[in-house]
This record gives sequence, C-alpha cells and structure tokens, in this order.
Amino acid sequence: MIISASRRSDIPAFFGEWFVHRLHAGEVLVRNPMQPKQVSRISLSQDNVDAIVFWTKNPANFLSRLPEIDRLGYAYYFLFTLNPYDVAIEPGVEDKRLVIEVFKQLSRHIGPEKVVWRYDPVIISDLYTPAWHRVSFDRLAEELSGYTERCIISFFDDYRKVRTRMRTIGYTIPDKVLMEEIAGMFADSANRNGISLYTCSQDVDMSQYGIMHSSCIDSDLVGRITGRQMTGRKKDSRQRSTCGCVESRDIGSYDTCTHGCLYCYAVSSHAKACKALQHYDPFSPMLGDALKGDETVTNARQ
Repeated sequence: MIISASRRSDIPAFFGEWFVHRLHAGEVLVRNPMQPKQVSRISLSQDNVDAIVFWTKNPANFLSRLPEIDRLGYAYYFLFTLNPYDVAIEPGVEDKRLVIEVFKQLSRHIGPEKVVWRYDPVIISDLYTPAWHRVSFDRLAEELSGYTERCIISFFDDYRKVRTRMRTIGYTIPDKVLMEEIAGMFADSANRNGISLYTCSQDVDMSQYGIMHSSCIDSDLVGRITGRQMTGRKKDSRQRSTCGCVESRDIGSYDTCTHGCLYCYAVSSHAKACKALQHYDPFSPMLGDALKGDETVTNARQ
C-alpha cells in the first residue's frame, strides 16, 4: 500500500509532529469528506506500507524529522511544488529564494531521484504570459539542475470552487495549441538542465517534445526506491480520468493548509484552515479533527 501525505493538505509544512506520532502509533483515522460519518482506519505498519509520497510546498520544518522516519525504516519520496508566483497567488508560501534552498537541502539529504519538482499549475493571464512562464521556468530549472531528475507540469483547471478567488487574476484557459507551445519551451529548458519533463492530468499528447504523461503516485518510482516489484498496481479510480496515479491511501484532511494559494481546491476557507492549524492536536489519530462519537469506523482495505 502507498500512503499519500497528502493531496488534501501540506503535512510536511504544518503537521510533521502529528505525522511522526501516527507512524509510531501504527495507524491513522481518516474521515470520508463526502460521507463525514464514515471514518477509515488505515494501517501505517511497515508490513503494510510500501512507500509514503509527501506533497509539499515547503518542508523546511520537516527536514529534522526525516532521520526519525529513516530510522523507522519507511521508504518515501517528495512531490515538491515550486512555482514562480508571488504573494498575489501564493500568499502564505515563504520567499521563493528560501524555498529553493530548502529544495536543495532536501535533495542533498535524500537524493535527487526522491525529490520530484512540480511546476503546477501553469496559470495564463495578461500578467502571467507564456513568455513570462518561459523565463520563470528557465530560471527555476537552472537553479534545480542536479537537485531533481524530473519535473511534472500541469495547466490550471477551472474548478468551480476556486473561480471566485481566481477571478481577480483574469486568467484564461489555454487551448491545445498554446499548451503545446508552452510545453515545448519548457522541454527545451528542462533538457538543457538534465531534467525529464512530464505532464500531469493533461489530455494532450506532447510526446513530440519528449514530454510523456506521468503519475505523481508512481509505482515505477516506488519500485526503484524500494527495490520491490510493483507490477499490477491499479489506476486510482477516485482520481480524474486523465490522472495516471496508481492506488494510494490519502491520510490528509481538507481545510487544513494555510498557504492560501488562490488556485487550491483543497481549502474552501482560509479562515477555517487557520483555525484548524491553531487548534489541532498533534496526538489526535485524525488530522485536524476528532471523533464525535456518531461515526462508523471501519478498517480500510490494505
């Protein structure tokens, strides 16, 4: 079983203490966001966990916990989102010069293969033009050359729940031709800097630029870092049809990340996320939440 930590929140940035407590406890409770009275008990036993995939924008506070996770014997890799946007788009993310240094520090500790760079999402507007992205991507690729082996790109999805937050940006949804133009520019830069480029959840064939479809939850990468055979893993049916991720168990909770990114689908209210972070219990079996007594708790299929 692969543990996703997490599409719903930035656990390395904000909840490292809670996460390590859960590893020691050997299990975690996760509320079904669609059916709140249904709670799954997910085993975190080493016998059940093939690998952990961390999603983050800034794991600075998590680096000191990696030796403990290593000591416990868990395999893992990071999906590290590093975009060129400023506080207008990502108000709660640290200065990008500092985040770049954290990226490099993490790579030095665990190796570039285990730090996957995500340039996601690509937002197109009068300010964030294709030319702006070309220059921005090129600068980041030069900075990260030698510190990562792959980059995954994705274009902004017009989620209904983020339209109100994003409307001040004046964004446009690129057509296939513009996507290919931008991806081609990115591919040139990635190749110069020794980085393989992939797309995430894009129904566009960009193989002519050497860009293939990727899986963020990637059984091949898990197999390489663990030395285990990971063949036969099913596509995660809970994700979009264009998503290539294999099955995993996500242990996060919505409305708990305080980065405040305008494009984020996992936070409906920044105030709610701030409240969750302020009051969360690092010893709770559930992230930013607690059992109320009227739930049905079942053991998740391993």
